[in-house]
Amino acid sequence: MFPWDTLAEAAATARAHPDGIVDLSVGTPVDAVAPVIRAALAAASDQPGYPTTAGTDALRDAMRAALARRYGVTGLGEGAVLPVIGSKELIAWLPTLLGLGEADTVVVPELAYPTYEVGARLSGSAVLRSDAPGNPAALLYLNSPSNPTGRVLDAARLRELIAWARDCGAVVVSDECYLGLGWDRQPVSVLHPSVSDGDHSGLLAVHSLSKTSSLAGYRAGFVAGDPALVGELLAVRRHAGMMVSTPVQAAMVAALTDDDHEHDQRQRYARRRAALLPALRDAGFRVDHSEAGLYLWATRGEPARATVDWLAARGILVAPGEFYGPDGAAHVRVALTATDERIDAAVARLVTR
Repeated sequence: MFPWDTLAEAAATARAHPDGIVDLSVGTPVDAVAPVIRAALAAASDQPGYPTTAGTDALRDAMRAALARRYGVTGLGEGAVLPVIGSKELIAWLPTLLGLGEADTVVVPELAYPTYEVGARLSGSAVLRSDAPGNPAALLYLNSPSNPTGRVLDAARLRELIAWARDCGAVVVSDECYLGLGWDRQPVSVLHPSVSDGDHSGLLAVHSLSKTSSLAGYRAGFVAGDPALVGELLAVRRHAGMMVSTPVQAAMVAALTDDDHEHDQRQRYARRRAALLPALRDAGFRVDHSEAGLYLWATRGEPARATVDWLAARGILVAPGEFYGPDGAAHVRVALTATDERIDAAVARLVTR
C-alpha cells in the first residue's frame, strides 16, 4: 500500500473542519509557475520530433551555469549533466540503471525519503539504513538538507562519507533537491570544491526544479557529477526511452537561467516557516533539526499516529514520521507547501488549541 493511503481516516477528519483542511502532509508545490517559465514551455510546444535524451545544448549549459552560480559547483564538463523525468524517477530506477542486483547493498539514511529503498528493492539489492556506514556497499545515498528532518551535513562530514565510499568502491548519490533552502544552516553540495576538491569521480548529485521553481507537474530534474557515471546512465536511458520532453527542456532552461523567481519562491517558504515554527512550539511541540528544507520535524513525545490524529482534529493533516523509517515513530513531518492563507489558518488553529 502507498503510505499516504493510510492517512485516509485522518484526512477525512481534517476535511470535516468548518474552515476546511490544511494539508501539510505532502511536499507538493502550490504556488503559480513563473510567467517566464510558462512562456518558454508554450513557445517550444510545436515539437513533433523526439526529444534528445542528453538534453539540448542550451539545457546542458543552463544546468552547469546554475550549479556554479547558485551553489558554487565548478568543473562540470558537457557530459557531466543529464536531464531526468523528475528526480523521483531517477532515484527509483538508479540502482537498476547502474546494474546493481542481489549481490549489492544500498545504504540509505536512517530517516529517509522512501523512494531510496523502493529503488533498491526494484533492483533486487539489499538495503541498509545507516547514518554511519561501516561495511562495504555498492551505493550510498546522502540527503542534505534531509527529507524529512531538515538536517544539514557539513562539508567535513560529507568528506568523511565520500572517503569511506571511495575506499569500498561505492557510488555516492547525493539528493540535493532542497539545497537552495537553507535557513539556520547553509547546505553544501557534494560537488562543491570544499567537499570534493574538484574530484567528482564516483559522485552524483540529484537536483529537482519541483521545489525551487514549482515545477512538480512538469517532471523536471537533472543529475550531475562523474561524467563516466552520467554517461552510463545516458546510454541505458537512450535504450529505455527515458527522455524529458522538448517543451519541458525549454522550460527548464528558463527556470535555471532566471534567478528572480527562485529567490521569490524561497522568500515565500521563509515566510511560511517563520509563521508555522513558533506556532508549533507554542502548541507544545519540540521541533528537531529543521535547519533547512521544506519540512518541520516535530514531536509531542508520543506515537506519531496519535499526533497525526491530534492535528487532524484541528483540521491539519501531516505525515507520520514512521513513513521515513523506524526512528521516526514519535515524530511528524510538517510541510511548508501550503498557501499563505492555509498556513495562517494552521497557525490560528494551533494558537486556539
